Amino acid sequence: MKHELVTPKTQQEILKWYDIITRQNYFAHKGIIFQYDSLTMGAPASGHIAEIFVEHTEHMHLTHLTQKHRTTNYCRYVDDILLIFDSTHTSIQMIVDDFNTLRPKLQFTAAAEKDYTLNYLDITIHRTPTSIKTAIYREPTFTDAIIPHSSNHPTHHKYTAVRFLFNRLDS
Repeated sequence: MKHELVTPKTQQEILKWYDIITRQNYFAHKGIIFQYDSLTMGAPASGHIAEIFVEHTEHMHLTHLTQKHRTTNYCRYVDDILLIFDSTHTSIQMIVDDFNTLRPKLQFTAAAEKDYTLNYLDITIHRTPTSIKTAIYREPTFTDAIIPHSSNHPTHHKYTAVRFLFNRLDS
């Protein structure tokens, strides 16, 4: 006997839950109250609903797209995707164009490797002919500035800043 993970009754309950969450988005601006049917940035359920949506989209389309573009690896963390594909068969622009046809409101952009190097999340990935090397990536805007000792910040904030720098040395 096959067990379905989502029964029709459960599916109806999920859709009802989604409808309630997305219809209870209110905000006020200059004394006027607005309501919109969408996910709210920072709302507790928004991240979960977005993740379900993206997983469903992947489930429906990823097999076809990976075969079409000869993708060998697909890694996603929240909204950042790392793809490894056969560049003799396809291009990053062709892949982005196909991904952008999946859902009208979901638009993808791409960053291609330069000089065999790509930054993904907090990692720098360097491709050599025989291996892949990684290092920690830090944004160029990182200043290493910490809270001055003489500031009025709580003491535990100052200690946290110092611990952060110490942990960076250790990694």
